[in-house]
Amino acid sequence: MLYTVSHITLVLMSLSIAICLYRVFIGPTIADRIVALDTTGINLIGFIGIIMILQDTVAYSEAILVIAILAFIGTIAFSKFLEGGVVIDRNHH
Repeated sequence: MLYTVSHITLVLMSLSIAICLYRVFIGPTIADRIVALDTTGINLIGFIGIIMILQDTVAYSEAILVIAILAFIGTIAFSKFLEGGVVIDRNHH
């Protein structure tokens, strides 16, 4: 039962990742693209988590942490860009 449900979930997660990647490349605004990229990262985390459950291992937990950190940093950088237009401020007033 777990095997069947997890495989169905992997197929649906793959479809979700494909739809999000379509939005990343075709998105009408930069905000749509950033949200789709963040959603793709979250979907990848879930996808890898399901693979870890299927294989009964924790070998991919580092990959999950790296993806989560990169998604968080990307969201923070985008919000800072929207706030002031510059991600890294080199001028100290």
